[in-house]
Amino acid sequence: MLDFLEFTFLDVLDIILVAVLLYYVYKLLKGTVAINIFIGISLVVIIWKITQGLQMELLSGLLGALISLGAIAILIVFQPEVRKFLLMIGSTNITNKRNFLRQLIFLKSETSVIMDIESVVAACENLSSSKTGVLIVIERTHNLDFLKSTGDKMNIVINKPIIESIFFKNSPLHDGACIIKDNNIIATRIILPLSNKVLPSRFGLRHRAAFGITERTDAVCLIVSEETGKLSYIKDGESILYKNILDLIEIIRYDLS
Repeated sequence: MLDFLEFTFLDVLDIILVAVLLYYVYKLLKGTVAINIFIGISLVVIIWKITQGLQMELLSGLLGALISLGAIAILIVFQPEVRKFLLMIGSTNITNKRNFLRQLIFLKSETSVIMDIESVVAACENLSSSKTGVLIVIERTHNLDFLKSTGDKMNIVINKPIIESIFFKNSPLHDGACIIKDNNIIATRIILPLSNKVLPSRFGLRHRAAFGITERTDAVCLIVSEETGKLSYIKDGESILYKNILDLIEIIRYDLS
């Protein structure tokens, strides 16, 4: 009756691999509304496996049927996350073995260098006062190297004057998006994929580009509208509300942690 408790090396390896997979899926979904659904599904699967082990045939059969029927629903619910994962795999240079493995197992789950968020937000706030258009993309887990070819590659340490000079209206670099990785500006004049969803009329092309890249990857965006001067924060294809600049800094810091 208790034969299922006899563990072999392969059983231990199986458990470790599943635990690692669940951990990185959790890191991928952390901070999104899908995390609660993921936790709920994980609990149902755990209960299902326990009932199977205890040979509770009626309950395990019911849970098994529920999970099987819900597979399509799960794909629909997690469609944005699945799309991000496939885009990441498809855009990774497989010839670069180290980079490919890093992307595949989500080793870059935390930024290795502390980003100077205060300087970025301060620059955006200053540019908003003059209604200077800004579009900044902050890389998180998913590598954005596939976008670099659309603009100019850079390697500049972040500071407030640099960001202000890039988006200055007469600057040759102001057109397009700027990508930040860790504490460096890695590209400017980047062309982003546009969102296809219907947006309110107050959102312009910069916002549509920000929605587009955050729908396809886990990057976050800061935007200053050239029409209104309003500073917006975009994450997971949604505009995130904040109370004040200090609150915005804390939200970004949390999202990058």
